[in-house]
Amino acid sequence: MSGHSKWATIKRKKAATDQARGKMFSKYIKEITIAARHGGGDLESNPRLRTAVLAAKSVNMPAANIERAVKRGTGEVEGVQYEEAHYEGYAPGGVALLIEVATDNKNRTAGDIRHILTKHSGAMAEAGSVSYLFKPRGIIVIEKAAISEEALIDLALEAGADDVNAEGDAYEVLTAPAALEAVKEALAAKHVPTQSAEVTKIATAQVPVSEKDAEAVVRLVEALEDHDDVQRVHANFTIPDAVLARLAH
Repeated sequence: MSGHSKWATIKRKKAATDQARGKMFSKYIKEITIAARHGGGDLESNPRLRTAVLAAKSVNMPAANIERAVKRGTGEVEGVQYEEAHYEGYAPGGVALLIEVATDNKNRTAGDIRHILTKHSGAMAEAGSVSYLFKPRGIIVIEKAAISEEALIDLALEAGADDVNAEGDAYEVLTAPAALEAVKEALAAKHVPTQSAEVTKIATAQVPVSEKDAEAVVRLVEALEDHDDVQRVHANFTIPDAVLARLAH
């Protein structure tokens, strides 16, 4: 599991507060709205929408919120129209950042992202200088208590997964983006609960971060993730587990 994946897992455990849940709902509503606008409101024929709705349901978003977001995307109800964009940057220690946003004002968001990076000793990067380091992957996170590693490997690989990693108290099942749903459905058929399932981007090369830079890197990633327009932050840092655990408190 990459350093950033470990941090994301830690963050999920911290996201139980109402404020954190509200922010998470907002991000999923944007994703559902955009997916419905580009591919229509039918879950069967729109894989991106289907994945977004499943992700929203996994954090217990009310069905009414999901339905309203779909209708906003298809134009059945009025609402703000969001555009997708991504920005590239660097964190302390040479860590690469790929920042995905959904915004109704690209100029404002670009200025905000630049300000956050500068404030936290990072920097904006030229387009294309960082994005090539990240490849789309499906990731399913499962608690170790839910299933044995051997049984999970057999089930996941048979369903089309590429790999299974064990880290801490969780397993991370890696898939091709197109295989994510089939693997998740195979797990559900065997009553294996998942903590999360999403298509994300994983770095092809990791950058080890010194203990001195670790806090600055994590705080920068947190500041970016807290921005209302930021949907996801992908980073290629590797930080020792003990340091990550300490920064989580």
